[in-house]
Amino acid sequence: MSRLVVISNRVAVPKARGVAGAQGGLAGALNAALKDYGGLWFGWSGQESEDRTGNMNLQRSDGVTTATIDLSERDIDEYYNGYANSTLWPLFHYRIDLAEYENETGKGYERVNERFAESAMPLIEEEDLVWVHDYHLIPLGDRLRARGAKNRIGFFSHIPWPPTRLLTSLPFHERLVETMLAYDLIGFQTEEWLGSFFHYCETELGAEVDKETGRINHKGNTTVARAYPIGIDWDHFQSQGATDEAKAAEKRLLESLRNRTGMIGVDRLDYSKGLPERIDGIGRFFDQHPERTRDLIFIQIAPPSREDVESYQQIRAELEQKTGQINGARSQVDIVPIRYVNQGYSHAELYGFFRASKIGMVTPLRDGMNLVAKEYVAAQDPEDPGVLLLSDFAGAALQLACDGKGALIVNPHSPDALSRAIQTALDMSLDERKSRYEAMIGTVRDDNVQNWTKNFCDDLAGVSL
Repeated sequence: MSRLVVISNRVAVPKARGVAGAQGGLAGALNAALKDYGGLWFGWSGQESEDRTGNMNLQRSDGVTTATIDLSERDIDEYYNGYANSTLWPLFHYRIDLAEYENETGKGYERVNERFAESAMPLIEEEDLVWVHDYHLIPLGDRLRARGAKNRIGFFSHIPWPPTRLLTSLPFHERLVETMLAYDLIGFQTEEWLGSFFHYCETELGAEVDKETGRINHKGNTTVARAYPIGIDWDHFQSQGATDEAKAAEKRLLESLRNRTGMIGVDRLDYSKGLPERIDGIGRFFDQHPERTRDLIFIQIAPPSREDVESYQQIRAELEQKTGQINGARSQVDIVPIRYVNQGYSHAELYGFFRASKIGMVTPLRDGMNLVAKEYVAAQDPEDPGVLLLSDFAGAALQLACDGKGALIVNPHSPDALSRAIQTALDMSLDERKSRYEAMIGTVRDDNVQNWTKNFCDDLAGVSL
């Protein structure tokens, strides 16, 4: 079996910047794949160097080799904070109003992708499968090809793919997308994002697209694009639930609720997650049902992310303001209806918090998949499960709606819709909660990260292309 080389912006190694964020779905998925296939994981260390040193740090832990490089302050500002997170991220999440189009950050993005190719190329052996991840590294496959790589190279987009009319607002959008067609295989989270990609390739590039097979023919090159919905590491997550840490977290939250219903949200502090809109919906619920202030406690866990980007500073300030207003209006000496926690927790602790909460609130404005929704379901007690409120605009909704028999699908833009969903969840009978849980748990358990990596890597190796 061929060795696997994974390349992503972040690598989950000790002391790397952003490791708490990197340790989510992507890191779990990649570690699982590397343990199965062997190989290495290459990317940015998260560290800043004064200038370009060319040094590479190699580590081996738990059967996985990591290779990381540092980036200069200019690289981080232009490539990471700039083009990746101030241009591509908002645009791909349909927030064209927040997207910044600057030539210098675009040049920095291309420069760092060139450096990734230069640094990674000596690590790649002839028979390796190369798997590149996410919007930070869209042009990397093309840069590796330019350096002579003839390997099977795949790319996976973990975020949404925007409609064509939005994407064409991006300067040099044709050049960016054409670099993607250097990959042998491109993966998206859902059929919706895949369809948007097909539409762009047909209408803007004039490519021949066979939607049945996923083949895209353009300028003599053939690429295959397909949907591969990512899942959680079921066995690992369940093992976390058996730990003393998880049980202590569950007990701690239950005792603090004092027989009230706990409703929980766990999200990175990001405008795509719909956090201010979520708070508006909760505020509307308390306005419409003031007598239920004593019945419901909402816990929002929101670790900070990308704190150097101005729009993220604004979302934090807005969230704190809205939370404070509701608490100021609704709190009593023994009740604070919203608990806003601006820090992260371990997987084991989150398992305990999820299990103690009878409502899970996952209401992004736009999300590639959202594994928190699946983790919430996985953590529930089958004999007394909670209710998942899930945004219609999360990729996970396609799997967890279960024809109206699974998650309660909500419009995150509507405070009234969120309020109605909260009331429905609070009043739902045990029999219905169990029925909805049973409708969802099969896909959460079976469509796991191991099957996701196997399906993608098998296709990349040419088993079914």
